[in-house]
Amino acid sequence: MSLQIGIVGLPNVGKSTLFKALTKVQVDASNYPFCTIDPNVGVVAVPDERLDKLAKMSKSEKVIPTTIEFVDIAGLVKGASEGEGLGNKFLANIREVDAIAQVIRDFEDSDVTHVHGELNPKNDMEVINLELIMADLKIIDGRLERVERDIKGHKKEAVEEKEVLVKLKTALENGQLARTVELDPEKEEPIIKSLSLLTRKPMFYIINVSEEDIDKEVGVEGIKISAKIESELAELPEEEAVEMMKELGMKESGLDKLIKASYKLLNLISFLTTGEDETRAWTIKEGSLAPQAAGVIHTDFEKGFIRAEVINWEKLLAAGSWSGARDKGELRMEGKEYVMQDGDVVEFHHS
Repeated sequence: MSLQIGIVGLPNVGKSTLFKALTKVQVDASNYPFCTIDPNVGVVAVPDERLDKLAKMSKSEKVIPTTIEFVDIAGLVKGASEGEGLGNKFLANIREVDAIAQVIRDFEDSDVTHVHGELNPKNDMEVINLELIMADLKIIDGRLERVERDIKGHKKEAVEEKEVLVKLKTALENGQLARTVELDPEKEEPIIKSLSLLTRKPMFYIINVSEEDIDKEVGVEGIKISAKIESELAELPEEEAVEMMKELGMKESGLDKLIKASYKLLNLISFLTTGEDETRAWTIKEGSLAPQAAGVIHTDFEKGFIRAEVINWEKLLAAGSWSGARDKGELRMEGKEYVMQDGDVVEFHHS
């Protein structure tokens, strides 16, 4: 499965600078609002030390990591949901993403103006959340108009849909995000799935700090990243970037932090396949059964699933080869009820 993260924030918070550093895609990062008219899209490989080690063992011709796609839209301002700064157009570009990352500014810079004239991270969060709420309210109001017509036409399912929509509308009007509303996953959730509500999506915060504050506590909760440091690291060869991170006391890059947060937020794990042709990582939901994992590779694998040969990646490396692991009795034969684990190396058997 391909993971897609939408990046939002006010203008001049370092959003596009961070996007460029994470994805190494050239974007316009000018010091004024709405410089990003069309969404910037960048696909990055998910760093995974397991892949290279398994590929070396298997003498694989190719190494294929799983990927994350970042979608960076123009900076939002107060009134974006009403079309201020073409806000509605921008928000439409992230309605299909899996999760939303809000970039919040927590650095002082006299050369980079703050759209509200003062540094206030908590206020910035409130502004963005309110704009997302207002955008969702517009979607729900539009759907309610149609539902009312369907009710007059005596469509039974329209009454049930109205109940769900009113429940969400009430929460949004009270300043609550749609994801705070508990819905029945089987009956109510499918009714609103096509709406792609922004505030129903999982969300996390990226706190953009100055170089000096990278090791300090910040006043708001989130993933602390310095876009300035990340942009400098992105310009360096890998060895020099690693050396710079050591000098700064950084254990991991901003990209690593962001990927870990995304996987945790969305309850994702990776399993692996390895052989002479390729070593590859595959992303699945935590709790997925073996047949579902097989279906990520090919739908026919899920339909014709028979069993799976499974081993933890470290045990496979210790055995030295797939056949070596089989000889040592390290391989397990798992059936349709097996719950996949992060780091499983698998060979699926199917009809």
